[in-house]
Amino acid sequence: MLDFMENVKEIPVGDWMTDFVDWLTNTFAFLFDPIKDGLASFMSIITQGLAAIPPVIFILLVAILAFFMTGKKFGLAVFSIIGLLFIWNQGLWDHLIETFTLVLIASIICIIIGIPIGILMAKSKVAETIITPILDFMQTMPAFVYLIPAVAFFSIGVVPGIFASLIFATPPTVRFTNLGIRQVSDELVEAADAFGSTGPQKLFKVELPMAKYTIMAGVNQTVMLALSMVVIASMIGAPGLGREVLASLQRAQVGPGFVAGLCIFVLAIIIDRFTQNIYKDKSK
Repeated sequence: MLDFMENVKEIPVGDWMTDFVDWLTNTFAFLFDPIKDGLASFMSIITQGLAAIPPVIFILLVAILAFFMTGKKFGLAVFSIIGLLFIWNQGLWDHLIETFTLVLIASIICIIIGIPIGILMAKSKVAETIITPILDFMQTMPAFVYLIPAVAFFSIGVVPGIFASLIFATPPTVRFTNLGIRQVSDELVEAADAFGSTGPQKLFKVELPMAKYTIMAGVNQTVMLALSMVVIASMIGAPGLGREVLASLQRAQVGPGFVAGLCIFVLAIIIDRFTQNIYKDKSK
C-alpha cells in the first residue's frame, strides 16, 4: 500500500487553487477595485462620524441605551461606563472606534447576505443540501486561510479584513434563519394557507415574526464571530485594537498586549449583552 501511494502522482490541488484565484483577481479586477474603494470610504466616514462624538457623550449614550435595553437594570450600564472609561484612560479610544466600525460593517453585510440565504434554505430542500456543505467549509476552514484570497482580491487594508470576517461570520445567521423558519408551527402555516395567504405574506407576516428570536440568536453569534476576527484581520492591515495586540505580540510586550486584549473583552461583553437583550427582553 505504501509503495502504491509513493508511486501515485501528487494531485496539484494547490496549483489549481492558485490559478483559480489568479483568474478571479484578473477577471474581476474591475469589480474588486470599486468594492475596495467604496467600503474603505464608507468605513472612513462612519469612523470619523463616531470619533467626532466626545467620548464622555458617547459613553453616556451607551450607558443610557444599556439601561433601557436591559429593562431599567443598572448592571450593563455600570459595566459600560467603567469599561469604556478604562479604554479612554488607556489612550485606545480611537482604536476602539475603528474596531467597532469594522465589526459593525462586517456584521451588517453578513446579516444582509445571511438572512435571505437562510430563507432560501428553509424553503428549498435542494438549496439546503447544496448550501450546508458550503457553510461547513466556511466554519471549519482555519480563519487564517481566508486572509490569502482576501489580500489577493483587495490588497492590504481594512477591506480584506471585512471580507475575511464576512466568510467566517456569516454561517450562524444562515443556519439560525433556516432553523427558525423550519421550527414555525405547522398549525400556524396551515392557518395562513387556509386564509389564502400568498407566499410572501406567509413569510413576512407569520414565519419571520415567529422565527425572529431564533434569527436574532444567530445574529448575535455572527457579531461575536466578526469581533473574534479583529486580531486576525489586523495581520493584513485592518485597523483597531487588533493591531495593538499584534504589535505587542511582535515586540513581546506583555503589558500593552494585555491592555489591548482587555479592551477587546470590554467591547465584546457590551456588544454581546446588547444583541442578546434585543431578542431576550422582547420574548418575555
